[in-house]
Amino acid sequence: ELYFKNLSKQKQKEVMEKDGSGHKLRVCVATCNRADYSKLAPIMFGIKAEPQFFELDVVVLGSHLIDDYGNTYRMIEQDDFDIHTRLHTIVRGEDEAAMVESVGLALVKLPDVLNRLRPDIMIVHGDRFDALALATSAALMNIRILHIEGGEVSGTIDDSIRHAITKLAHYHVCCTRSAEQHLIAMCEDHDRILLAGCPSYDKLLSAKNKDYMSIIRVWLGEDVKPRDYIVALQHPVTTDIKHSIKMFELTLDALISFNKRTLVLFPNVDAGDKEMVRVMRKKGIEHHPNFRAVKHVPFEQFIQLVAHAGCMIGNSSCGVREVGAFGTPVINLGTRQTGRETGENVLHVRDADTQDKILHALQLQFGKQYPCSKIYGDGNAVPRILKFLKSINLEEPLQKKFCFPPVKDNISQDIDHILETQSALAVDLGGTNLRVAIVSMKGEIVKKYTQLNPKTYEDRLELILKMCVEAASEAVNVNCRILGVGISTGGRVNPREGVVLHSTKLIQEWSCVDLRTPISDALHLPVWVDNDGNCAALAERKFGHGKGVENFVTLITGTGIGGGIVHQHELIHGSSFCAAELGHIVVSLDGPECLCGSQGCIEAYASGIALQREAKKLHDADLLLVEGMSMKEEEPVSAAHLIQAARLGNVRAAGILRTAGTALGLGVVNILHTLNPSLVVLSGVLAGHYAGAVRDVIQRQALSSAKAVDVVVSNLADPALLGAASLVLDYTTRRTC
Repeated sequence: ELYFKNLSKQKQKEVMEKDGSGHKLRVCVATCNRADYSKLAPIMFGIKAEPQFFELDVVVLGSHLIDDYGNTYRMIEQDDFDIHTRLHTIVRGEDEAAMVESVGLALVKLPDVLNRLRPDIMIVHGDRFDALALATSAALMNIRILHIEGGEVSGTIDDSIRHAITKLAHYHVCCTRSAEQHLIAMCEDHDRILLAGCPSYDKLLSAKNKDYMSIIRVWLGEDVKPRDYIVALQHPVTTDIKHSIKMFELTLDALISFNKRTLVLFPNVDAGDKEMVRVMRKKGIEHHPNFRAVKHVPFEQFIQLVAHAGCMIGNSSCGVREVGAFGTPVINLGTRQTGRETGENVLHVRDADTQDKILHALQLQFGKQYPCSKIYGDGNAVPRILKFLKSINLEEPLQKKFCFPPVKDNISQDIDHILETQSALAVDLGGTNLRVAIVSMKGEIVKKYTQLNPKTYEDRLELILKMCVEAASEAVNVNCRILGVGISTGGRVNPREGVVLHSTKLIQEWSCVDLRTPISDALHLPVWVDNDGNCAALAERKFGHGKGVENFVTLITGTGIGGGIVHQHELIHGSSFCAAELGHIVVSLDGPECLCGSQGCIEAYASGIALQREAKKLHDADLLLVEGMSMKEEEPVSAAHLIQAARLGNVRAAGILRTAGTALGLGVVNILHTLNPSLVVLSGVLAGHYAGAVRDVIQRQALSSAKAVDVVVSNLADPALLGAASLVLDYTTRRTC
């Protein structure tokens, strides 16, 4: 709040970007409960801080106005927001019918409010039944809707409500890359989707309250220490109320047995919530010396409580989303959050049907400290959202459009694929061989096919189709379900269109080639295409040394020199798809000529072709072979002979390898000074020969701040095929860390 107030004061001093007659965007923010307010409040502060652009109206409804749930509308007033309208919309009841009646009551009351406010846009959060009433009312009254946290996946009826709101909303703010992909898959317009991160993370990641001990003492007692208490928050599962009540009873029994101080928060307003409260009272939780039962904790204080807890337990989305920012251990019970992306701090107990299971989970998790996770945000969501709001053109037609994919006949068999292994068809298009493999989700190459790469475009494409069809048919026999096709090829590739723009000289007749369309049409599967260097980086990110590393670079040392760059967990392609052409970093102005036409490139020194060239020179001068070496008369000279000669004491061969290693090392130093990765992975057949030289050059030439980088040799057996498979597996399944 202080940040946005200071920002507002600063902007008042600046020249107004709009003149006095300019239209301000009238934004209505509707909040239904304590949970959605924690996500909406940062946006509200941001809107309030820019009065030259926005007018803010706040509507409060739902459980905010119920005493049993803490009258949480007061915290909105304490945050100095003017509440324009209070709507009592909750119908008291014990079953699902009460939720339906609450939606109906909200639908009756909202039209009058919206008629009076006439907002340009309404901001709706999440997946609660109250939010569905808000979105329905706004859509029917021709008011634009901005939906926060669409595209996510979880359990219970919340999924259906969230996706229903998505279809009503005109604009979408999502928190994760997977959520963005889900929205696109749901035919939403990509131009109206903003990947911003979760707004609550703006507050979470800046929370540095040094006096957290006083907060702990207020809510849990004077004698409680950090990491020595539990926060419990469990809600009814509306699709199976009876089971969720039983699970809550088992949870309380386990917590009583575990004998640690525990803060228990009351559940959400849902069918079954009253019964859960009765279970608490039946077990005497409110009077138990180890428990503190509360209806509401202000979000800023709740952050500190979960950040310093020994464990959080329950089925709240807060546990799998926000708590990961602190690395606090979480036990997620039941199916309410099934499908959510989670950090490694979350232990799932899907079938929490016995007290012993829950108690065992507590014993495993309590007191641990995990790495902090930023799956759901980086702390900069609100500035992105405000910029997005400013970009909305009110002159555009209100009727939203859906981006439906082309419809093709479905020839897949109707089989139960639950027990099948989710897999990808991986295609590696090299200068010599064409390879196709079935690769499982775990990176296992189930079956591989190899043929010589034809010299002409027509023959090559025909062979790719033939091998893919054969592999797809064989997948049924090896119990694999093919999710898509990933293609790794040399040259410059437009991965968005699946087109090879320009090929390397090693692959003839391979420019401006659309690979996606013919293969997708033939196999009725999605197809992804990328450069072989990028694929190697993807392989490391999913299966190798790069797993979980935020910033790293992969260098391929083979026939040529290539690579891929991963920055903030994402692959970098560049504005014209030629990023990471690392082999063409120039390390000498008058060095040998490269295949690209330039001089002094890394590839001209350290590639297999370069080493072969130098080996031929030595051989022609009768300076290659030493004692212990022999070559057949017709055997072609290769880089392998140069390496063998160096190992057997050939000083000239060793000098060539040393120069090649130095050139590669200088290129890596340039990469370190440009990108500052924490890891460099050397891949390919020559990687092991260069690793030592590269490390030596880094220690001699790199800035002291860059010398700490890890340089490792890839341990992947086949990075090209695994990278091609990663293209498929990363985008057709939910990616979790």
